Amino acid sequence: MPIIDRIAGFADEIAAWRHDLHAHPELQYDVHRTAGFVAEKLRAFGCDEVATGIGRTGVVGVIRGRAHGSNRAIGLRADMDALPIQEVRDLPYRSTVPGKMHACGHDGHTAMLLGAAKYLTETRDFDGSVVLIFQPAEEGGGGGAAMVADGMMERFGVEAVYGLHNIPNQPLGTFAIRPGAIMASTDRFTITVRGKGGHAALPHKAVDSVLVAAHTIVALQSVVSRTVSPLDSAVVSVCHVDAGETFNVLPAEAVLRGTMRALTAECRTLMLERIEAIVTGVAAAFGAESEIVFDGGYPVTENHSAEASFMADVAARVVGEDAVERDVAPMMAAEDFAYMLQERPGAYIFMGNGPSAGLHHPEYDFCDEAAPYGASLWARLIETALPVANP
Repeated sequence: MPIIDRIAGFADEIAAWRHDLHAHPELQYDVHRTAGFVAEKLRAFGCDEVATGIGRTGVVGVIRGRAHGSNRAIGLRADMDALPIQEVRDLPYRSTVPGKMHACGHDGHTAMLLGAAKYLTETRDFDGSVVLIFQPAEEGGGGGAAMVADGMMERFGVEAVYGLHNIPNQPLGTFAIRPGAIMASTDRFTITVRGKGGHAALPHKAVDSVLVAAHTIVALQSVVSRTVSPLDSAVVSVCHVDAGETFNVLPAEAVLRGTMRALTAECRTLMLERIEAIVTGVAAAFGAESEIVFDGGYPVTENHSAEASFMADVAARVVGEDAVERDVAPMMAAEDFAYMLQERPGAYIFMGNGPSAGLHHPEYDFCDEAAPYGASLWARLIETALPVANP
């Protein structure tokens, strides 16, 4: 019951595709080999249309069903890019590119959608079209926004769009989803503190940028604890400090870099305002100056209620109702599938990857046993959303 028999029959082929992709990771928009691999497979399967260069290096495949009465089109999305991380596990298919690896499972996401494409081109048991979206630059490059800006939704007539991500240590053969916000917005910030350099033994004749930076870091923790409602979820983290070059010189400048996350647009706006006020206010109190630059990140990934319920129903058809969590807690990580959900109704679901190192960890690896579940979910979603009418 859990997995479509035909997909289970070529599970080893899906795994082989993933291993090839895993061994040849590429970053952000520089996914030319990966995109070529995907386009070649889609053409070999018999997709009715294969378009490349969407959103710079994205690939879109179109499969038309055996019935054509509805003219409807449903989008399914997978991300293709890897991460700038050195792989440490000695896998038979380990990364061949120093400093790059698939540490988030995008190789598995791509392979699963290819598996669904192979099945759907063989069966075509649906009325309308499936639009297969293979996206570059999810890891910080905004490839989802680039594909949307390139007119993808209009060009291929997408009426609804769905996405998926594996989750380490969520049991194999399970799915989890929720209506509303399922992943956070993200914004990066860079704070430059400018004081007055001097000798460490004469601090009264300097304006200590390191001290100002330290107070700034502590004060920023009040944004979540004292500005954001306790009923909301938010994160402010300073992750990088750069100041000084030696042990006895107070540097004139210190630089802080970090991230903030929120689950609503209103909370995000409030945090942006408070962070800026704290940064400038703390500096002024010490006779220094601080400048903050926000690097706009991804918006909240917000599932549409009807589509989230529908996706959960389809998942239950694949793995059974007991294996589907319909109100999972949101994650504070971010996802640029959010841009597609701003353009069209749809939903994003989590899929169990079984016991595993965490995402973005140098020991992480996608579980090949999970792939048939994801490919089966995609196939059943299309067959359910675009049913062939009885004669």
